Amino acid sequence: MDSESGNFNSVFLSKLAISEEHGENSPYFDGWKAYDNDPFHLVKNPNGVIQMGLAENQLSFDLIEEWIKRNPKASICTTEGIKSFRNIANFQDYHGLPEFRSAIAKFMEKTRRGRVKFDTERVVMAGGATGANETLIFCLADPGDAFLVPSPYYPGFNRDLRWRTGVQLLPIPCYSSNNFKITTEAVKETYEKAQQSNIKVKGLILTNPSNPLGTTLDKDTLKNLLTFTNKHNIHLVCDEIYAATVFDSPEFVSIAEIINDEMDKMDECINKDLVHIVYSLSKDMGFPGFRVGIIYSFNNDVVSCARKMSSFSLVTTQTQHLLATMLSDDEFVDKFLVESSKRLRKRHKKFTTGLEEVGINCLKGNAGLYCWMDLRPLLKKPTFDSEMILWKLIINDVKLNVSPGSSFNCPEPGWFRVCFANIDDQTVEIALGRIQMLVENGAKNKQQWKRNNLRLSFSNRKYDENVMSSRMNMNMMSPHSPINIPKSPLVREEEEEEEYEIVVR
Repeated sequence: MDSESGNFNSVFLSKLAISEEHGENSPYFDGWKAYDNDPFHLVKNPNGVIQMGLAENQLSFDLIEEWIKRNPKASICTTEGIKSFRNIANFQDYHGLPEFRSAIAKFMEKTRRGRVKFDTERVVMAGGATGANETLIFCLADPGDAFLVPSPYYPGFNRDLRWRTGVQLLPIPCYSSNNFKITTEAVKETYEKAQQSNIKVKGLILTNPSNPLGTTLDKDTLKNLLTFTNKHNIHLVCDEIYAATVFDSPEFVSIAEIINDEMDKMDECINKDLVHIVYSLSKDMGFPGFRVGIIYSFNNDVVSCARKMSSFSLVTTQTQHLLATMLSDDEFVDKFLVESSKRLRKRHKKFTTGLEEVGINCLKGNAGLYCWMDLRPLLKKPTFDSEMILWKLIINDVKLNVSPGSSFNCPEPGWFRVCFANIDDQTVEIALGRIQMLVENGAKNKQQWKRNNLRLSFSNRKYDENVMSSRMNMNMMSPHSPINIPKSPLVREEEEEEEYEIVVR
């Protein structure tokens, strides 16, 4: 269609339909598009883009597959489970299967090491964490209202929390000088600036464990932030979807634990009605395709409203039935949580050690499916423009999809999120090899990379021959990213006119 046709059509579409608030054109999603256009494959496309911008947990799928084979009755699509087909296929109560909600509550307790109990009646279903987050915001705020969010924060929040609800997100800048930790002082400063600008702040949103930092909040920080939000009569929303990805100390502390176990130790009375939790099985179990999102609120009115709104994004009863059986198997769940944590720790150590060997450091993390990688020494200048130039070089020439910090609203240039749990061991080695050549060879500009044959053609490199011949356990790599749309103009093969130098320390 030409521009005139496009303008003509826009007359008949809603403001939402033609808005750019989805965030699809950010570098975060552009990296996925680059991967879609040239996906890496060990055999079919060894010089393609390696997907390291997708936080998927694929390290323990074998445990789940083994369980499914041992429990054919859990599926209504097997000979053993067909007896349940009719009842499950006809069930449409938006409260959800009672056994499913009970299993979810029990699983949430296990991921918090049994230190807190969850009420089944407060478990509300939604279509993934995306649906849960949006539904909760619809319950808590009106268009134009604002939520405070520590930055850097998950880029998808712009879509999940803001796009259709019309609310604002106000970043609370956190800096590397104190390891990006959130402080009450920073929250207070951002809150007061909003007040001075006549912006109505409805709440504070925390991601714990953090995406993209891979760190957890301690008890004192959680108590201080809870006290602050209660004092100002605003909501505290805790996104805890990475609760079971903790692989090192300190242990994960849920806001539910603070409420249940610490209230009697606090000086002021805490209003639980202002506290809400978002959870899902996308990260802890590695089930993003099942679209299981959970809202758990201590506010009865929010529970009631969210349950009504969940009619628009329910979890299928077939999925509920399968997961109710799986998550009720205590022996399996206990084994899975221990083994998953062990494998994440091993992969995290392998990847960060490989980076350290070539002089690249990461923020010290203890959770998540990613590292917060410090590439500031590779910037020509300490600017976001230089960060984007480096990111394009990594995407187009090094052929790695890593996500630049600017897409996470990071206040400092040079930080990148790199995911390590969605690829197999062999691909990890190849990715580390590409990063090593990036650091060791450097580049005057993209043209020099091509002149020196540094476009990562691994087939004739001794390093790659060693990697390819090594014996490793191979898990399935995600063949597709969540979206499949044409390549963005931000990611292109054109030559950058500006010279680019990489400084090696």
